[in-house]
Amino acid sequence: MSVKKLLLAKPRGFCAGVDRAIDVVNLALDLYPGPVYVRKEIVHNVHVVNELRAKGAIFVDELDEVPDGATVIFSAHGVSPEVRRRAADRGLNVIDATCPLVTKVHHEAVRFAREGRPIVLVGHEGHDEVIGTMGQAPEHIHLIGSAEEAEALQVSDPDRIAVITQTTLSLDDTSAIIGALRQRFPGITAPARDDICYATQNRQMAVKAIAQRAQVILVIGSQNSSNSNRLAGCGRSGPPDRRHVPDRPGLAPRSRVPGDHGGSLGARIPGGRGGELLPSAGRDGHRGDPGRDRRGQLRPAARTGARPRHPGGRPTRLTRVIREHVRE
Repeated sequence: MSVKKLLLAKPRGFCAGVDRAIDVVNLALDLYPGPVYVRKEIVHNVHVVNELRAKGAIFVDELDEVPDGATVIFSAHGVSPEVRRRAADRGLNVIDATCPLVTKVHHEAVRFAREGRPIVLVGHEGHDEVIGTMGQAPEHIHLIGSAEEAEALQVSDPDRIAVITQTTLSLDDTSAIIGALRQRFPGITAPARDDICYATQNRQMAVKAIAQRAQVILVIGSQNSSNSNRLAGCGRSGPPDRRHVPDRPGLAPRSRVPGDHGGSLGARIPGGRGGELLPSAGRDGHRGDPGRDRRGQLRPAARTGARPRHPGGRPTRLTRVIREHVRE
């Protein structure tokens, strides 16, 4: 089977926060003579982690695995104040690669806690970002992950609830949950702007746009990436078929669906693994952000259009994975 037309979402791939975190590790490896440790995966992408490991980065799950006085980098997902305190007590040289938008949510949590408000965090239990955010004010924060949990929520001061969210959630899911909270607690306080970053919003809006024209949407991304999982699931209530494809050729299920296919990359996947077009698939696309991809998180998606980035249809990582997916 040949794909009739391949529609690639734009923006796609790395966001500015991920670029920044990877740059931090690379710079630290260049500047520090001794081992450089990274607490948790710097970003949820196996290729990035393996490449940095090959350069000498040592990834650990906890600070207990880092020798006293060594250099350690905190991942883009952020950490709790308790982790920072333990690092200081052991004399570790800390480099913070936390995404600035995650730091913004941390500051909101601390501010709301100081005001004595009960805080509702919308997020996924066990995610590294959520663990770090809950650690900012553990006695004040209530974690919920669904509209059903919002409807069952019990707090001590329901008239003063403040809401914060994980930055990589689905816009659809978050809207439903916050809507349920507003229904029960009309006086809730939310940030002036959504906590979901613009990079995440733009990628989800671009996938929704090409979903109106494609029979299958393939989202390339690591299985442990919340961003890629939400991207694959956004707007899943209707057609077309959406599939989260591992970022490794040979692992994707074979497509038997004829017609146009759409493709995107999670914000934890390098844009260089993309490419614009399969040589045999025609040329089309959706542009969800008017500026450079690295700046995409700083403003919402604003216009659409078709603009092939590689006129010759040079196949790179995304096109190779999709070709593997649709090959008979």
